[in-house]
Amino acid sequence: MEQIDKAKQFLNEAKQELKKVTWPTKQQTMTSTWVVLAVTFVLAIFLGLVDLVFSKVIGLILR
Repeated sequence: MEQIDKAKQFLNEAKQELKKVTWPTKQQTMTSTWVVLAVTFVLAIFLGLVDLVFSKVIGLILR
């Protein structure tokens, strides 16, 4: 029974803490999402180009 009381207390405390959170607006969330997608896209292209260059260089060395 003590475990159930501890679980209830934990959930109540977590609920109280979540009320204190300042959640982002929909606009902030959308902006952040686009920034993450853009940075991910740019890094993917950069890493792809680096991989291509390294594979060409290693191919020339091993000939």
